[in-house]
Amino acid sequence: MQKINSLIDQANIKLKRDSDSTQTEVGLSKPFLKGFEDTKSSDSDSIDLPPDRIDAINKVFAEFEFAYHNQFHKAFSSHESLTIAKKYWLSSLEEYSPSQIIAAAKKIIKSQEYLPSIATFLSACQDVNDIFGLPDPKAAYREACHAPSPKSAYQWSHEAVYFAGKETGWFLLLNEPESVSFPIFEYHYSLLIKKVMCGEKLNIENPPALTKKLEQPVSKDDLKSRISRLREELDF
Repeated sequence: MQKINSLIDQANIKLKRDSDSTQTEVGLSKPFLKGFEDTKSSDSDSIDLPPDRIDAINKVFAEFEFAYHNQFHKAFSSHESLTIAKKYWLSSLEEYSPSQIIAAAKKIIKSQEYLPSIATFLSACQDVNDIFGLPDPKAAYREACHAPSPKSAYQWSHEAVYFAGKETGWFLLLNEPESVSFPIFEYHYSLLIKKVMCGEKLNIENPPALTKKLEQPVSKDDLKSRISRLREELDF
């Protein structure tokens, strides 16, 4: 009898461990995670996932499922494989904004017949400037170098080009060779691109317009009087 009770106790312990190993992380419900459940979590594990980034990944996978239906279900044939893929993409794309991620997905769907790899998607994230109206770095550099003064009054292709030129220094762009000035410009431009893709608005302050001063014409008598006073002051 004691042997049977011992076996039952061991079975109960094993069942409890199996149950604990399949629980979703504390504080994150399944509807919220939508495939981000950790099937191997423990009581000590916890994750902090930004909702906007989760929404972006979910939207990307939903669009991929619609656009590449058969390929998608072949690649992610089970809930577990889909969960792992979403988590992997989430961690791999952490340096890109949600809008940048979604824009890259739309660009790939329009131009590619096959379900993209993460490497292809990362490349697309770095090449979505045109979607945001941003010229490529070389074109932006040439525009900044040749823009006439006053710079703030020029009709820039995008505000980011102006601010990249301003941060680089107009004097440096004008006087230094491309080998020196372009890397500096490209660095500042890349930072501004990230801001734009995160939704930040860049506004160029235009110089105040010159006011026209309407002066009354001087009469001949007044002009003669002024000349006379000037001669007296100069001892003519």
